[in-house]
Formats: sequence, C-alpha cells, structure tokens
Amino acid sequence: MTFDNESDANLVLDSMITSILLLDERLRILYANSAAQQLLAQSSKKLLDSYLPDLLNYFSLDIQLMQTALMQSQGFTDNEVHLVVNNELNILSLTAQSLENGRILIEMVPLNNHKRLSQEQLQQAQQNAARELVRGLAHEIKNPLGGLRGAAQLLSRELPNNELQDYTKIIIEQADRLRNLVDRLLGPQQRLQQKTQNIHKAIERIYALLCLEKPNNIEIVRDYDPSLPDFIHDSEQIEQVILNIVRNAIQAIGTKIGTITIRTRTSFQVTLHGQRYRLCARIDIEDNGPGVPVHIQDTMFYPMVSGYQGGTGIGLSIAQNIVDQHHGKIEFNSWPGHTEFSVYLPIKQ
Repeated sequence: MTFDNESDANLVLDSMITSILLLDERLRILYANSAAQQLLAQSSKKLLDSYLPDLLNYFSLDIQLMQTALMQSQGFTDNEVHLVVNNELNILSLTAQSLENGRILIEMVPLNNHKRLSQEQLQQAQQNAARELVRGLAHEIKNPLGGLRGAAQLLSRELPNNELQDYTKIIIEQADRLRNLVDRLLGPQQRLQQKTQNIHKAIERIYALLCLEKPNNIEIVRDYDPSLPDFIHDSEQIEQVILNIVRNAIQAIGTKIGTITIRTRTSFQVTLHGQRYRLCARIDIEDNGPGVPVHIQDTMFYPMVSGYQGGTGIGLSIAQNIVDQHHGKIEFNSWPGHTEFSVYLPIKQ
C-alpha cells in the first residue's frame, strides 16, 4: 500500500483499532496513533518524546528480552501483555519490529473481551471438573475412613489402660479431620435459603467480624452504592463468599501495611452463564497486596491450589461454587500492588 502524503498515512493509522507506537532506541515515543493515545490516556502532544515505561503503572512486557531480539534483527511477539494505565488493566497482544535508525515499531491488539470470556469459560470448566473429581474422591476416602474410625473405636474398648487409648483417640480425631476436609471440598450441601434482602446488611456483619480478627497493619474500607436495590440471595452463603476472598487478601498482604476495600456497585447488561441481565449487583474486594502469582492465575479456582504458604486452597473453590448456585460469576484482575475480585449476582433479567 502506498500513500500520496503523510496526511493519508495518518488518516489510515488513526482509523485502526490496533494501537501503533513508534519509539526510538531509548524507548521514547516518536508517534502514537489515536488508538494508542486512548490506550495510554494521553494526547499525542503529551506522548511525544515521553519515556514509555514512565506512562504505565505496570507493564508485564520483558523490555530487555524484546530489545535483545530486535538487536538481533528478529521480530518480537508477546501474546499476552498486561498493561496498567490509571489503575485500569489492559490485556494486549504485542508485536515489535526494528526499523531503520534504531527505531522500534510496536503494534498492540486489545484482548480484554476475549480474555474475559476465556476466563469465564475456563472457570466454569474448572468448577465442573473439580466437582466431579471431589465427588469421586469423597466416595473413595469416606468409606475407608468410616471403617478406620469404627475399628479404632472397637479397639479402644478392648485396651486395658487409658494411655493406650490415647493412640486410638488420635486415630479417631484425624479420621474426623479428613472427613471434615472432604466435606469442605464438596462445598455447601444444604439448599440455598434465598429471599429478597439488602446485601449491605450481610457485608456489615462480615465487616464487624473482620474488624475483630484482622491484624493491625491492615485497614478495611467500605464503599457502598446506596442505590443498589434489594435482590434475591442467600445471605449466609454470600457472606461466606466475601469472607473467603477477604481472608485470602489478608493472607496475601501478610505483615505489610495494607488496605482492603469492599465495594458495591450496580452493573448493567451483564452476561452470566449465557443469559443477559439488565441489572446485576457487583461486589468488589480490592487489596494492595503483592498480586496473585502468575503461575496459578489460570488454576486458582481449583481445590487445593494456593499461592501462599499455609493456604488450604479451598476458599476460592467454595466461593465460586456458591456464586455459581446463585447464577452469578467471579472475575478477577491482578498485578503487583493490586488485586481485585468482582462478584456478579443477577438482579433483573
């Protein structure tokens, strides 16, 4: 394709949904098309001669690896780059090419919608697979545990002294512990007790509990939308969802100074499990901890998967199961210094 003048070229570039950046060898911006200006939340005038990494809150791209590849006259591609501008996460496919005079041409294609859909489908597949796996394991574990516990009880009655009975007591206690673990993995077994009620009352109960158990280095902030209407849900079960996510955040922050925000908002035109809802409740749990480790982000809703030492990896699996029973969904965004889980619950179809 050829252009009669620079104006024609700019017109074509500005009409593209792909973000185009032209950088010098120091990664300073020489040109940004309209899509790139929107992505970086800056005008062309302000972007000119700016150092690209300075404009971003977080950039997952390995810049040194990219520059090494370009110095060897090779193209560079990263199919999933996380870029944060003004505390908003953008997921992009990035391609870089070296040009004359050391210049670098970067193309970035947005993947947010595709990634969100893939994440929802992956979580649903994870939940179905985990449910079937746990049900099978529960049967295989509970039956021998019952026999083991029963034999320990019979043996305890035959032992001549209390000291020996202490050993059978340990066997019984550990068998009960394993049975309780399996029951927790299976999630809530009782039917939902749903009724129309205010979600903020449930959150206030959680807040009161968390204020008693949280460490002093962590502050919990409430940010409610007073216009959020009452809607049908099981209050106790949704309390468990919020509690599990907040406790994960507390564990992630550890001994550092941290803030956890519990936020409620209304969301419009949301698709949940293939159904379109005009109105949904959204509950955000946001923290400024280290972020979810990258290596578990695709499997974090599986039972027994945890990114933190001492974590059981059960809380998120249970939370997802409860939200799924409410025909809702859980989304998350995470990068160093920021993690946000969003729970969507249907109100009006």
